[in-house]
Amino acid sequence: MRRPRGEPGPRAPRPTEGATCAGPGESWSPSPNSMLRVLLSAQTSPARLSGLLLIPPVQPCCLGPSKWGDRPLGGGPSAGPVQGLQRLLEQAKSPGELLRWLGQNPTKVRAHHYSVALRRLGQLLGSRPRPPPVEQATLQDLSQLIIRNCPSFDIHTIHVCLHLAVLLGFPSDGRLVCALEQERRLRLPPKPPPPLQPLLRGGQGLEAALSCPRFLRYPRQHLISSLAEARPEELTPHVMVLLAQHLARHRLREPQLLEAIAHFLVVQETQLSSKVVQKLVLPFGRLNYLPLEQQFMPCLERILAREAGVAPLATVNILMSLCQLRCLPFRALHFVFSPGFINYISGTQPGWLAGWAPEGWRGRGAGWPATQSPSPCLPTGTPHALIVRRYLSLLDTAVELELPGYRGPRLPRRQQVPIFPQPLITDRARCKYSHKDIVAEGLRQLLGEEKYRQDLTVPPGYCTDFLLCVSSSGAVLPVRTQDPFLPYPPRSCPQGQAASSPTTRDPAQRVVLVLRERWHFCRDGRVLLGSRALRERHLGLMGYQLLPLPFEELESQRGLPQLKSYLRQKLQGLGLRWGPEGG
Repeated sequence: MRRPRGEPGPRAPRPTEGATCAGPGESWSPSPNSMLRVLLSAQTSPARLSGLLLIPPVQPCCLGPSKWGDRPLGGGPSAGPVQGLQRLLEQAKSPGELLRWLGQNPTKVRAHHYSVALRRLGQLLGSRPRPPPVEQATLQDLSQLIIRNCPSFDIHTIHVCLHLAVLLGFPSDGRLVCALEQERRLRLPPKPPPPLQPLLRGGQGLEAALSCPRFLRYPRQHLISSLAEARPEELTPHVMVLLAQHLARHRLREPQLLEAIAHFLVVQETQLSSKVVQKLVLPFGRLNYLPLEQQFMPCLERILAREAGVAPLATVNILMSLCQLRCLPFRALHFVFSPGFINYISGTQPGWLAGWAPEGWRGRGAGWPATQSPSPCLPTGTPHALIVRRYLSLLDTAVELELPGYRGPRLPRRQQVPIFPQPLITDRARCKYSHKDIVAEGLRQLLGEEKYRQDLTVPPGYCTDFLLCVSSSGAVLPVRTQDPFLPYPPRSCPQGQAASSPTTRDPAQRVVLVLRERWHFCRDGRVLLGSRALRERHLGLMGYQLLPLPFEELESQRGLPQLKSYLRQKLQGLGLRWGPEGG
């Protein structure tokens, strides 16, 4: 796939990396993409995929020191000379030294030592800046040792050795892998012969692997990263959709792969329906990543113009992703805010596009054949209808706050609903890991219960973590004496100017304490997820002053007294006062 502009090309292999090293009579070339090569091989069986993905997960060979020193694998003893041999294997400086430790200590070698040796071999071959040279005879002897002793391995050690052998690139029809697979089959309980399964060719193997339940549940980041090196003709739209969903689900912000998805979307523009496009665009909005591909936005606008009337719900989903990226196209907004579309969403007008299309819209509109008309109106009260109305309300908010030049139709007031009236599902699911309770207790002891509100939903429907009302002099005011809401739509006064409190006639400012938990960020960086960044951006545009509380700072506080001191410093940094001197 095409790499992003400005990024260096693939590194040329070093002389030692091209050496072949494998078991007797086998050729092998170490590569971090070994598993990818197997999945994209000409012929891959479902059983082979099961052997790769359903085996208990093992850390990739290039990641750090072994964690197996804490407990030996394969049921070996946990102390004495056996554990000392394991330490020697983990600290070996070359493949030859690995073989020497195994050969000179036959009475101390246990089954799990061979899996430790394989893992250390992968670390040595992937070491930087220069991996040690590997003699063919050395790896042949190591393979023969494992083949000779694998009948004594337990099932767990066989699984680990087989998994590592595949990651190291040993050929699937070689002696080592075949011997381990034979021992694995011998350990399995007898089963009736399965029906003949067709071989999976090329991208079909990758598609089956990405659909595997274990893969869907756990982020295989090393494999995902290597997929950006695959050739475009090897990846189908369904594979790209699975990759996009995996990135979004596990918050994997992989720029090279995201650029590859954007390039695939541009190249395959005429072949993709909006229902596929909405899934391909999903990770860009969620991961807050605007691709470098210059044709990305023009391509999406053409797809929306062509497909919006055919798949209106997909159109709204695409616009939601673009809203998180601050890239809303005006013509598509004209479409979703049109009377016909609104009536369709509200369930009052079936066949809503039969005689109408926005001016200048090049999609399907007036004069459609009856066989091509869209489905009947969306029933009111269904979960899909409520979600779409929330999305349209959010899009209308984005138009109000971020697009001053938009002059098209807007969402009628009677159709607007609160956007996110309660904490998001992710926050509710991870409430036991959240810092909200301890921060609430710290604020209660620091300010008093009357001077903050927790989980208050402010118009047009954003749920805030903690909200304070502050006078012009910086005094934290009791919330009950104030109107905690700023007017929406915002008044025409300059942004950031405090709104007048109807109770005290004192210019009061609203301060929102924003918890930034660990799961509010992408997995591989300090980039906020698109939905979180959008929420903070809109609250700021409405006039609320934000005080972020990052999870790194919250996790560093040891106990409630430290947390109170931390909150006091944060609030005083904004010039806030409370207590007898603060009012």
